[in-house]
Amino acid sequence: LAGDVPLMDIKEAAVVGAGTMGGGIAMCFANAGIPVKVYDNSSEGLERGVSVIRSNYARTVSKGRLSQSDMDDRMAKIEPVTTMEAFQNADVVVEAVYENLDLKKQIFETLDGIMKPGALLATNTSGLDVDAIAASTSRPESVCGMHFFSPANVMRLLEVVRGEASSPETLATAMAMGKRMGKVSVMAGNCPGFIGNRMLGGYTRQANLMILEGAAPDQIDRVMYEFGLAMGPFAMADMVGLDLGWRARKMRGGSNEITARIPDALCELDRYGQKNGKGYYRYEEGSRTPIPDPITSEVIEKVATDLGYERKTFSDEEILKRCVYPLINIGAQLLDEGHA
Repeated sequence: LAGDVPLMDIKEAAVVGAGTMGGGIAMCFANAGIPVKVYDNSSEGLERGVSVIRSNYARTVSKGRLSQSDMDDRMAKIEPVTTMEAFQNADVVVEAVYENLDLKKQIFETLDGIMKPGALLATNTSGLDVDAIAASTSRPESVCGMHFFSPANVMRLLEVVRGEASSPETLATAMAMGKRMGKVSVMAGNCPGFIGNRMLGGYTRQANLMILEGAAPDQIDRVMYEFGLAMGPFAMADMVGLDLGWRARKMRGGSNEITARIPDALCELDRYGQKNGKGYYRYEEGSRTPIPDPITSEVIEKVATDLGYERKTFSDEEILKRCVYPLINIGAQLLDEGHA
């Protein structure tokens, strides 16, 4: 992008979806001092979403990282609404519903008839085709991807995904908005998984293969933490929620991918991650500290046996190579393709 591209003036924002991602994105706007309206098609979901936002802020206050008056100010900037018609004065809207292309296209078609001329329309999709979503509007130049990572109010990376028709003003405004939120904004090409999830896919695939082959989740997580990552792949999966991928796979009619067998088996046992206190690890009430759980070991061993794996022990060095090499190789591919 050229440095002299004019930016849109963002005074009011809107978010479609009050779930984990939508609530976190609303917090990002409020934290940046931008009033935001939040819509959900379920009144219960909207109420629950606002309650989770309040709890997140209260937790930060209890840790001394935010004053009560600042919390009150930020909560006052978040307005739950029961219709998307309330978005008509917003300068930007971020759609944050689950990963279903038809649903997202339907929402963007509706937003196209509501949002004022010149408003920025962004999708938080983690890997669907931004051009297909933009094509459901009469203004594809105003559409781009703004992919926040979960939890959106904590994770600093923001992928701004350029659609084929996205205007320089749209992209520059999205990049600047990320900076205003305290994010590290990265421009990404419109390819499956964009940058982060495409790289992450190769990394987590190897981690999931290794637990089938005999490594333990906590060993892999320890190796990656000692390497310098904030957390390993299985603690990360628990934080994001195992049920998100499980539900997406069920909507597609299931998956034959062997690396999905263990997370799917855990979800069948109602082990969704931190959100309900048990996933790959178990969690004490009110704690986010992962504790290895023998039930997970039993699930892994059963799935591995059913698939015919002969299990072995892994050295830390082997784990590190199998996790890091895909990140290097896929990163190089993305650069070569011009998507990063």
